[in-house]
Amino acid sequence: MHARHFAQLVFLSAVWGASFPLIRIASPAFGPVPMACLRCALAALVLSFLMRVLRQAWPARTHWRSFTVLSLLTVVAPFVLFNWAGLVLPAGYSAVLNATAPLFGVLAGAAFKEERLTVRKFAGCAAGLAGVALLVRLGPVQPDLRVVLAVLACTAASASYGFGAILMKRATLSHQPLGASAAVHVAGAVVLLLPAATQAPRMQWAPEAVAALAILGAVTSGFMYWISMRLMREISAVAATSSAFLIPMFGVTWGGLFLGEPFTPGMVPGVLLVLLACALVTGFNPLRLRAGR
Repeated sequence: MHARHFAQLVFLSAVWGASFPLIRIASPAFGPVPMACLRCALAALVLSFLMRVLRQAWPARTHWRSFTVLSLLTVVAPFVLFNWAGLVLPAGYSAVLNATAPLFGVLAGAAFKEERLTVRKFAGCAAGLAGVALLVRLGPVQPDLRVVLAVLACTAASASYGFGAILMKRATLSHQPLGASAAVHVAGAVVLLLPAATQAPRMQWAPEAVAALAILGAVTSGFMYWISMRLMREISAVAATSSAFLIPMFGVTWGGLFLGEPFTPGMVPGVLLVLLACALVTGFNPLRLRAGR
């Protein structure tokens, strides 16, 4: 992996890590489904504007079914699930659980015959599950049924990201990243429109929630999705999901700085196990980066 690729992964991690505190701010005001729909719509508007400025064409209609599937995996399901979990879990929790995405990316790669499962990778999966269990049990949130369900929601969202990364990589091989990113978010907004409309009367347009949603839609969804797809053109899908390694660090940091969320010593073993699991599963080691690798 080139150093510039690693720098881009760190940048993605820092921005995406900030999305979890923003979700904590916006989700109670808008509700999980309407917020996901508005986030997709804002991202689509930003990406459409960029397409117009850069004079890029929309993908052909024949490809929109595949874009809808990609949207369900990488936008619709994760947005709704993380939004719902944001009503219950601290931002740092969700960020750490998001770090399991590379594990699912490797499993997806094996299912699509693009990755080979090894003993090291199985050990990584076991370490990841143990890390999640420790995080829930030893963190500052008292585990109850709602917390467990929120943890499962985050894990399901991460799994969706992991499996979607394989299809995302394939999309970059046959489509321009900008047009594909815009199509994915348009499809997501359309899919979520009807269920979001039924819950729209309960939305609260608090200024801080509106600001958080604007950043989520324009930056962490629209612009960063495009950057991620551009990066996927040059590295593997599993390597691209390795940006999730650093998201817990940024998510916990932003949550502590902006929301005053605690980071207890009991969370450390869980965080370390999740990060170790991702390193084992993907073989990613930033200390061994070499040009051309």
